[in-house]
Amino acid sequence: MTTRIPTSALLDGLLRDADAERVTLRWLVDRLGDRSFGLVMLLLALLGAMPGASAIVAPLLAILAVQMMLGHAGPAFPRRVAERSVRTEGLARTLGRAVPVLRAIEGFFHPRWPMPFEAAKRVVGPVVLLLGLLLLAPIPLSNVPPALAIALLAIAYLEEDGILLCIALAASALLLAIAAGAVWQAMGELGWVRGFF
Repeated sequence: MTTRIPTSALLDGLLRDADAERVTLRWLVDRLGDRSFGLVMLLLALLGAMPGASAIVAPLLAILAVQMMLGHAGPAFPRRVAERSVRTEGLARTLGRAVPVLRAIEGFFHPRWPMPFEAAKRVVGPVVLLLGLLLLAPIPLSNVPPALAIALLAIAYLEEDGILLCIALAASALLLAIAAGAVWQAMGELGWVRGFF
């Protein structure tokens, strides 16, 4: 059994073989390997919690979720997006801030009740798709709970923490049930529900 490299260590060593000037999104996804889904999902979740970003983040999460359900090895972006590059220096600064935070997170969450990445993708994908739809609710701050649930799923996926994954899935199910109840109540008040009985 091979020893699993922590995500923080993987990111810490990410730029060792990078081009001195710029790196592309395709290069980053290839280097992150089986953890690319988790990191992209975490990034999108954090963006989705910001005001006004939901309309952009939700479709990207939907694309990511469908690719996870289809069992893709990593996120696939259109060529024009994949070949976009960022300055290596700027990425290094960002990673310099992110790695200590991830290292602290890894102190609490670590591989427990391990689930193979392939199986985890198929479970997490549909949930992320539904939570992404909740980001579009036209209610102030309604984007924050689903964004946090997606972030929890991403961390559980990255750290291969089955216990955290169960907690994140339970929280996601609760959010989806509350949303379904709110929609049902709204339909009832509009008189649409009576047509079903």
